[in-house]
Amino acid sequence: MMYDPQVVKPMREELVRIGATELLTPEDVDEVLGEDGPGGTTLVVVNSVCGCAAANARPAVAIARGHSVQPDRIVTVFAGQDTEATERARSYMVGYRPSSPSIALFRDGEHVFMLERHQIEGRAAPAIAADLRDAYDRFCGAAV
Repeated sequence: MMYDPQVVKPMREELVRIGATELLTPEDVDEVLGEDGPGGTTLVVVNSVCGCAAANARPAVAIARGHSVQPDRIVTVFAGQDTEATERARSYMVGYRPSSPSIALFRDGEHVFMLERHQIEGRAAPAIAADLRDAYDRFCGAAV
């Protein structure tokens, strides 16, 4: 189902405001996550209109932006709108079923951390942010 662009605009802007780059095409995704990507650490947020989970996932990413350790980049695809880009991003999340919202962390092209919808849904943003901070401490910054 494709969502009305006007409905999702505020949800998109919530992540862009904190520095996330929108990946709108499969090619955009490959440039960041593919073999010839920039390396380093990349947080991928599969954004969604789901009020029960995405409403806390987006603020959690914002809260985690205040942590002293950060991924090199934060990118986002929007499930239900940027369908092909979302499918391509999910193709890099091997071993996980499609989940919206979800948050994945990659280090030098390797998928190293995942929060699926069932790990987000029903939890407050600060608790989800704590999971992200733990992942940042573990996988971002100094070589592991």
